[in-house]
Amino acid sequence: MDLRVGSVVKSLAGRDKGSFLAVTSLDENHIYVCDGKERPLGRPKKKNPRHLESTEFWLNEAQTATNRALRKSLADLCSLKSNSEQ
Repeated sequence: MDLRVGSVVKSLAGRDKGSFLAVTSLDENHIYVCDGKERPLGRPKKKNPRHLESTEFWLNEAQTATNRALRKSLADLCSLKSNSEQ
């Protein structure tokens, strides 16, 4: 899984299962993700990489600058993904 800051991932386990999240930072064993609402940028969620599925989407710095921009960007991606599946 090739992840970097700004990548959009789908959660496969936990309370946030099925939701799309943005990668905010990485370390050796964990990936820190936010969604702008339940997990704001100031309080990222530490996730095991095995519990995340990579997507082809990524967000630029402006889209992850604030919680509001992050929520809007992820919502737009969710609607794009659901339209493409139909």
